[in-house]
Amino acid sequence: MTITAKINKWNPDKKIISQAAEILRSGGLVAFPTETVYGLGADALNSEAVRKIYLAKGRPSDNPLILHVHSIAQAESLVFMNEISRKLAKIFWPGPLTFVLPAREIIPLRTRGGLETAAVRMPDNPVALALIEAANIPIAAPSANLSGRPSPTDSESVYQDMNGRIDFILDGGSTEVGIESTVIDVSNPEKILMLRPGGMSREIIEEAINTKLQVPDNTSKKRSPGTRYKHYSPAIPVKILRRDKAVNIPDNSGFMGVNNFDGLKFAEKIIFDDINNYAHGLFSGFRKFERENLDYIFVEWPEDNTGLAEGLRDRILRAACDYV
Repeated sequence: MTITAKINKWNPDKKIISQAAEILRSGGLVAFPTETVYGLGADALNSEAVRKIYLAKGRPSDNPLILHVHSIAQAESLVFMNEISRKLAKIFWPGPLTFVLPAREIIPLRTRGGLETAAVRMPDNPVALALIEAANIPIAAPSANLSGRPSPTDSESVYQDMNGRIDFILDGGSTEVGIESTVIDVSNPEKILMLRPGGMSREIIEEAINTKLQVPDNTSKKRSPGTRYKHYSPAIPVKILRRDKAVNIPDNSGFMGVNNFDGLKFAEKIIFDDINNYAHGLFSGFRKFERENLDYIFVEWPEDNTGLAEGLRDRILRAACDYV
């Protein structure tokens, strides 16, 4: 059985943190909250511990992991940072922004999915930062769910997928952002690539670097997790709903979006105030509709480009079984 321990986000209990840190140092697996989603952590420098992540999730071994650090100095010990990555780290860390950079040899190939680069970020969550500091190691952590399932934004969702597969869950409450971090490749300062949209909007990053993020080719895109396989899918078929297309809604269907679609009949609806709240509630909404045994989930396609819309569209596309 997997042990779950509740912990105060703003005042993490040192004894609980020490217990989780010791599990990590001993090669075990600990799920912990970040500002984006819950991560499934292992010692990033222990290849055998990292192997347990792939086994627990059923994750393809060529899908790289993000290394979570507590400081820029710790990141410097893992990857070759350049001037632009240091600048962005000082502005946005801790926060939902991941950098892909050339890896130092200290990082096992298994952790970086066999690549010459590695992904690194500093999470904006007191529990996560306390855990990394107490363990005194970088923590490799994908989302704490079975591969392909909706990412967990609360400890109950982690337990649903991971009970009996991992050692420990730090229950720090619900996450704030609700989708994974944005991943950019800053290896070449002259051509910064958007590998995966996510919890930090494109426009905020572009404003900081005073240039547009570039589109990666297929080879570059493989440097980021969450870009090569179907992801985020509930057990119920997900269908995309667009305002400009007529559609018949089957009985026992649920709906999520920011508009009400009053002319369409749904068994259940989740209406969000804005795009950012929609992103925050997407994965938890998927799991809620699963528990209610609905037959289909219809999700509104975000048409605008504000806030987290780009990251939200990415998650919807990867979760959906077809288009309507």
